[in-house]
Amino acid sequence: MEKLNLIATAVFGVEAVVARELKKLGYTEQNVENGRVNFTGDYEAICRSNIWLRTAERVLIKVGEFKALTFDELFEGTKALPWEEWIPEDGEFPVEGKSVKSQLASISDCQAIVKKAVVERLKKVYKRSWFEETGPRYKIEVALLKDVATLTLDTSCAGLHKRGYRKLVGEAPLKETLACAMLLISRWRGDRVLLDPFCGSGTIPIEAAMIAKNIAPGLKREFAAEKWPSIPGYLWERTRTEAMDMIDRERALRIRGTDIDEREVSLARYHAKEAGVDQFIHLQCMPVSGISSRYKYGFIICNPPYGERSGEIKEVEKLYVEMGKIFSKFDTWSFYILSSHPEFEKLFGRKADKKRKLYNGRIMCNYYQFFGPPPPGLQDLNSNELV
Repeated sequence: MEKLNLIATAVFGVEAVVARELKKLGYTEQNVENGRVNFTGDYEAICRSNIWLRTAERVLIKVGEFKALTFDELFEGTKALPWEEWIPEDGEFPVEGKSVKSQLASISDCQAIVKKAVVERLKKVYKRSWFEETGPRYKIEVALLKDVATLTLDTSCAGLHKRGYRKLVGEAPLKETLACAMLLISRWRGDRVLLDPFCGSGTIPIEAAMIAKNIAPGLKREFAAEKWPSIPGYLWERTRTEAMDMIDRERALRIRGTDIDEREVSLARYHAKEAGVDQFIHLQCMPVSGISSRYKYGFIICNPPYGERSGEIKEVEKLYVEMGKIFSKFDTWSFYILSSHPEFEKLFGRKADKKRKLYNGRIMCNYYQFFGPPPPGLQDLNSNELV
C-alpha cells in the first residue's frame, strides 16, 4: 500500500532521541518538530513503532492538515477527509482537541464541530443517519497551532510509557519514556556497571535492563490499532514474534538500584519481576551515603528529589551537596542527573560537561551530564554527539 503519514509524539527535549529510534527501525523519511517526529511508513510501521519505540509518547496517523480560521473552515476541511478509509460502520470515534495561538480557541466547540463533520462524512458513505459506535476505538484529535488544524487518529490508546509492568505506583514516579531518554542520552550501552542511588519504584534500572537485553517495551501490552480491521492481524503477530527472537538472552548485566525507602525498593522488586528482568538487577534499601562499587568506569544515572514541595528545598539542597562529595569518590565514573533546581551545579560542586532541558511532567528540569574517562582501549564516546 501507499505510505502513511505518521507522527510519533514526544515530550519537549526528547524529539531527537525519538528520531534516532525511528532511524534505527529503518524509518529515515522524517521531519522533527517541537513535540513530535513526522515520519512515513506502512501498516507494519504502525505495529513496529508502537512495539519498539522507548521514548515516544504515542503513534498517530495524520489524516489531514489544513488552515482553519473559522468554524466553517474547520467543518468543511474535516468533512473532506477520507475517514471511511479507517473508521468502519460500527467504529467508536471520540474527539479530543487542543488549540495554541489560534483563532479557534474554544476546544470544546472544535471537538463538537469535528465530530459532526466526521459523522456527516460517514453518513454519506455508509448510508445511515445514526452510528452506535460499539466497535473498535478510533480516537480522533484535532490540534490547532497558529490556525493550522491537524487531524489525527491515535493508534496507541494508552500512552507508550505504559509498558504493562508498573501496576503499583510509588511516590513521584518517573515515566518510563523519560527514563529511557535519560539512558539513551547517557550513552550507557550495557557493557558497564550502572547505578541508580535514587531508584524509587525501579524505573531507570528496569528500563536499562530492557534496553541492554533488547526487550521491546511494548511486547506485553495491547494497542488500539490491534483491533482495527484495516490492519492485518498477522502484522502484529509477526512483529511480536520477531521482537521475541531479538531478545538477548545471554548477555550478563551489572545494574544496581538503591533507595532509602524500603517501600519503594519493594515496589521496584515487584516491577522488575513483572517486567521479567528481576534476575538482571540488584535492588537494595540504602541511603545515598552508603553507595560504593568495586568496578571502575561505571555510570550513575538518577532522578534525585527536587524539593518541589514547601519546606523540602533546604533538605534537598543538603542532599545535593552530599551527592557531590559522595560521587567524587567515583572518579572514573560518568554521572547523569536530572534536577529542576537552578543552582544544582553550584550545590553539587562541579560544572556539568553538558546539560539538556527535559520536562518531567510539567516540571522543567536540566539533565546534567558529567563525563568520566573511557576505559583503556575504548573510544571516548563523549566526543560524539549521538542524540
